[in-house]
Amino acid sequence: MRLRFLGTGTSSGVPVIGCGCAVCTSTDPRDDRTRTSATLEFTDASGQERVILIDASADLRRQALQAGFERVDAILITHDHVDHIFGLDEVRRFNVLMDAPIEVYADALTHESLRRVYPYILARGDKPPESFVATLIPRHVAPGTPFDLFGLTVTPLDLIHGRRHILGFRFDPPTPPGSASPSDPGTLLPLAYCTDCSAIPEGTWPLLSGVQTLVLDALRHRPHPSHLTIAQATEAATRIGASRTYFVHMTHDLGHAETQAGLPDGVMLAYDGLTVT
Repeated sequence: MRLRFLGTGTSSGVPVIGCGCAVCTSTDPRDDRTRTSATLEFTDASGQERVILIDASADLRRQALQAGFERVDAILITHDHVDHIFGLDEVRRFNVLMDAPIEVYADALTHESLRRVYPYILARGDKPPESFVATLIPRHVAPGTPFDLFGLTVTPLDLIHGRRHILGFRFDPPTPPGSASPSDPGTLLPLAYCTDCSAIPEGTWPLLSGVQTLVLDALRHRPHPSHLTIAQATEAATRIGASRTYFVHMTHDLGHAETQAGLPDGVMLAYDGLTVT
């Protein structure tokens, strides 16, 4: 099983259009950040390879070509902001490659937005498509209510993103008799993916207990109304106590090498293309 960071940048991406700052002109490839998205890739109990896509970023086509994956078995959407859903049209190619529809898991508000943005995909009723479009099956989920996905237990997490609540996701494996505990240090799972958050509600903290791999929003050093700062994210990571934490959704205020040098052990800036197992 592996977690692949497809994109790790904020909504404007890095480089930012028209910016000549040190990060936007950096030659360090880790400073080139497309919009935040990830895949969880594994082989299920039947031997079938699976790819779970977390958010369909506006850069999904570029990300998929660079990563080289050729299937998407399910899509988890954290919320309906443009940088997290405007790549959804691109998944039509995976429908063709797999000859199958793709289930999309999100909360009710996000599904409502998806129907409004993509009526030709999600609100066409029984009418056949007039052109090459994705075939998606909406699945409604709610915070704190786990569901099974190809043998993994996925628990939606309630997160605060500025003035609204969005979803994070926790992934837990089944534990066959005699197998290692999923909470053993060094394992990828349990994994919590928490992008785009400015606060973690009190009711969510217990659901983060025992997480071994944490992915967490960390926009920049300066305060922001809808994102954690580096200091706030570091404090949250310390409280959660995962074996390893990866920060995502960074803006061009943060150069990779310089920022990484100031982080504690076990806390890392993710970068586009990083794969962890």
